[in-house]
Parts: sequence; C-alpha cells; structure tokens
Amino acid sequence: MTRPIYAAIDCGTNSTRILIGDGVERFHADMIITGLGQGVDETRALAAEAIERVRVALTTYRAVMDGYDLAGIRMTATSAARDATNSDDFFDMAESVVGVRPELISGHEEAELSFIGATAELDPADGPFLVFDIGGGSTEFAIGSSRMEGGISTDMGSVRFSEKYIETDPPLPEELLACLSVAETHLDDVVREVPMVLGARQLVGLAGTVATTAAVEIGLLEYDREAIHHFVLERAAIEDVYRTLVTEARDDRIHNPGLNPGRVDTIVGGMCILARIVRYFDAENVLVSESDILDGLILSQVT
Repeated sequence: MTRPIYAAIDCGTNSTRILIGDGVERFHADMIITGLGQGVDETRALAAEAIERVRVALTTYRAVMDGYDLAGIRMTATSAARDATNSDDFFDMAESVVGVRPELISGHEEAELSFIGATAELDPADGPFLVFDIGGGSTEFAIGSSRMEGGISTDMGSVRFSEKYIETDPPLPEELLACLSVAETHLDDVVREVPMVLGARQLVGLAGTVATTAAVEIGLLEYDREAIHHFVLERAAIEDVYRTLVTEARDDRIHNPGLNPGRVDTIVGGMCILARIVRYFDAENVLVSESDILDGLILSQVT
C-alpha cells in the first residue's frame, strides 16, 4: 500500500524551505535564502522586496509540488511574521501562490514541531534531549525524551543579532561581547521558565547556524545531508569555527568551505548564540540534526 505524500513549507526569518515526504521517506527538500526578516527587528514591518523574494521561492516550490499527488500541505510562518505589523500582506501573497494560507505558529508550537522532527529517529532512552533551533529571528528550546515536556521561544536569532549588534567589518570585540552577553541573558530566562533544561543528557542542534558549523568543520564543498545529519560537533570544534568566522572580514569569511554565501552576513550572530549555548550548558558536544520543524510538519499530517 502506497503511503500518502505530504508537503511542508517553513517561511522563516532568513530562509524559505520545503520538504515533501510521507513520514518515512523524504522525496524532495530545498532551501532558498530569502531574508523575509530583513530589518523587521527595527521597523516591525516586512519589506516589500523581502516578500517578493519569498514569492519567487514559493512559486518555485508550487511547481515542484504540482509534480506530486499530495494528500496535504502545511505552511508555517514564524518569528519575522510574528513580529511584523503587515504580516497579512505576506499571508495573502503566500496563499495566492501556494493555495493554502500560512499558519502563524507560536514560539511554543515551533519548539514542539522542531522537537518532534528532531527526535523521531532518536532513542528516547538516550534522553532527555535539549533540542534547540537557532533561527533568524528566534531560538526555540524543547526538552524531553519521547515527547516535549517543556519548551520556550526566545527573541535571539542570527539575523536579529547580526543586524542589531554587528556594525563593523570585521566585528569589533565589544560587538561580539554584546551578542554573547545578550544571549546569556536569554539563556537565564530559559532556565528560569523551563528549569528542567538543566537535566538534559544530550544537546541536539537544528537549523542553518548549526549545520553551517558542521559543514565548515568537515570542510564540505557542497551541501551533503548525510554528512551533516547526526554529525557530532565537539565543543572544541564549535569554538574553533566560532573564532574563525566571527573574527574574519566578510570578504575572507565568504571563502570558508561549508559556508553558504547567503549566510555570510548573518552567521556571526548565529555563532555567538551557538557558542554561548554550549558554554552555558557546559556541553561536551552537540548532535547535529537536519530533521527539524519541516519533518514535524510532515509527521503532524501523517498522524
């Protein structure tokens, strides 16, 4: 018996991504840097050019979806859309292209969907897992073994931090310290609100910053999901990549194998968040997962 096939689209702050699968097999996945959250932290509005970039990406994805007999589609919008006052303009556009309206999910829902996707292949006996998803505008934390037992979303993200605190090229030490200090404040909030995070046995990292760190550490010349998925990033490796990427000028940083050129302007903020998370929780390593909110969205439709 053929399993129904579903699509999931995540319109994030920095990228727009799609996954087509049946909950067991992944048939198609793609990621396009669209920068929907460009300037949102300052203006509280989605820029017209950012909405247009997402429209182009969604048009591409709609053509791909037309090649499948889909049983369902879920499309989510997260931090940038939550922060913006003109999100309806974006929702109207997305619905006209894809045929379904984006779901404006809460940070808690985002954390839970990410947890479901990231832990589906993990043995609950190895938990509890602290799953963290460093996005462009927010970072979600979810703790649990077979299910999420506590979750929270914080207003720290690679785009948000890079735009707000990094003004010089290469970044000044005081700019980096500001990022690290604000990240630590957010982590204090996480522990206060969800104290059980301190009992995690394994950190599981999701999204572009974590995947980029793994790719740079490995020296990948092009994206390779099999090489990155469930790669164990040792703390020393994270701190080594951090020192490299945050101290280089943009024109030098862009030449690092494994760094998507679309992330060159936002990776510094993301690396500050990742480095502080690892230090804060005194983690020996981070398990990299390329299964995330998209997989959670697929599984939510299967069940």
